[in-house]
Amino acid sequence: MANYFSDYASLCFEAFGDRVKHWVTFSDPRTMAEKGYETGHHAPGLKLHGTGLYKVAHHVIKAHAQAWHSYNNIWRSKQQGLVGISLNCDWGEPVDISNPKDIEATERYLQFCLGWFANPIYAGDYPQVMKDHIGRKSAEQGLDMSRLPVFSLQEKIYIKGTSDFLGLGHFTTRYITERNYPSRQGPSYQNDRDLVELVDPNWPDMGSKWLHSVPWGFRRLLNFAQTQYGNPPIYVTENGASQKLHCTQLCDEWRIQYLKGYTNEMLKEPFLSYMQIMTEIMVPTVCTLCILIAAVLLMLLLRSLS
Repeated sequence: MANYFSDYASLCFEAFGDRVKHWVTFSDPRTMAEKGYETGHHAPGLKLHGTGLYKVAHHVIKAHAQAWHSYNNIWRSKQQGLVGISLNCDWGEPVDISNPKDIEATERYLQFCLGWFANPIYAGDYPQVMKDHIGRKSAEQGLDMSRLPVFSLQEKIYIKGTSDFLGLGHFTTRYITERNYPSRQGPSYQNDRDLVELVDPNWPDMGSKWLHSVPWGFRRLLNFAQTQYGNPPIYVTENGASQKLHCTQLCDEWRIQYLKGYTNEMLKEPFLSYMQIMTEIMVPTVCTLCILIAAVLLMLLLRSLS
């Protein structure tokens, strides 16, 4: 399938590359893998618990890498475009910020969500916490090998760095706390993560059961992605609020507030950019002061000698 996808991508590059300068290979592949091969809610409707979604994701990542290399080797010099991937993830916040278990569970939540696809692309392999948890659970379930597929060394090298930008889809936030699911319950994505997702009842409801307005989580996710993956260019590829009421006329004040809150959080100065600005200001200033101090000391020394 990775080879077929690469052929399809090459056809698109050839046909549309003179006009299209930003390419997204896959949009929200985590949902495609989880809903299509774990829960069966989306096509093809399979319920291969704890196995199918990892295999699908493995092939998606390799297909993405092949498409990127195809563009990089053949089309980039002619078309001067960019190729990336779009990954969706909610922000996770520990229920108890003083509880190390909740903090670890939150990190696990983010790595099983965003890191699952982003880490191979930016670091060459799956997050260590995914390899550890799924490997341990697989062994406890009597399996000889981890249910999480393994990249060969050659594949790791081939996949790492295959993104000119990170597309990020984000809608809401979850509070995270640890919950250990016994391995004897059988393999599943939920079992592998060992956590529970919660919402604050005070968060504004956006009409869909899963969607609440939590703008501050958006900023934290952006900062997380920025620091975790080496400050890549980030395009927000998905965000928005669903229909809340049945109206004959426009009545979407809640959507206006949702978009305003999330846009404002996105526009705040990112932490790394702030640090970069501070560095650009401080380093020349400190160097100038050092030169002035050295000059003054030299003048005093010459006066004393004379």
